[in-house]
Amino acid sequence: MRQLMGLPVSLHVRAVEPDRPEIELAAGRVFAHLERVDRVLSTWRADSDLLRLQHGELDADQAHPWLAEVTDLCLEAEDRTDGLFRAWRSRAGGRPTFDPTGLVKGWAVAAAAAHLETVADIAFSIGAGGDIVVGVGHGMLDARPIWRIGIENARDRSQVADVVTLSRGAVATSGAAARGAHIVDPRTGQPLSRPGSTTVVGPDLLWADVWATAAFVDPTTTRRLLEARDPAYRLIVL
Repeated sequence: MRQLMGLPVSLHVRAVEPDRPEIELAAGRVFAHLERVDRVLSTWRADSDLLRLQHGELDADQAHPWLAEVTDLCLEAEDRTDGLFRAWRSRAGGRPTFDPTGLVKGWAVAAAAAHLETVADIAFSIGAGGDIVVGVGHGMLDARPIWRIGIENARDRSQVADVVTLSRGAVATSGAAARGAHIVDPRTGQPLSRPGSTTVVGPDLLWADVWATAAFVDPTTTRRLLEARDPAYRLIVL
């Protein structure tokens, strides 16, 4: 486990020979990828491309291409969720600021997982701040190993409220129990501190994370939008 992007990130690999050098090399590439994302897109590091650009210390054409990619994805997420997910926030005085944090984690972990998909005969799980992606390397498509993923009871964090089983895909959960009122309702600009949680299960952690955030803002509307626009994703409201 390592602390990256301000979150605990853990990696688990199942294999007949888990000490194979290629597994260790791929794991190193996973963490290196996440460290690079942090250097480019962190909203806490003064030397990140994102903050240097916002502070006028870096021109847009000098920034890492990931910044433009994430900006486009945030616009797409806003469209998909009818604005329930939004990466632009108003600061004091009404000046908007770009904060892609709600999308970057899922996008980064999903991309990092691709380094493990190239390794033969493994199954893997990457957990980042409560969100999880699981998958397999090549040669394991028929084996379909199963991961059982517990969803914490946000009202009593000592209990597991539900269990999801997956062989490939992602689980993302949003709520206020672990990190407080960090999710903002873009319709009002107010942080949400209500009890409970929203979990989305689906093929891609990027969109599972986006939809879980939108669902915590408005679970009823998000369920309707998911059914119409992204039926491969399933919403669990606790």
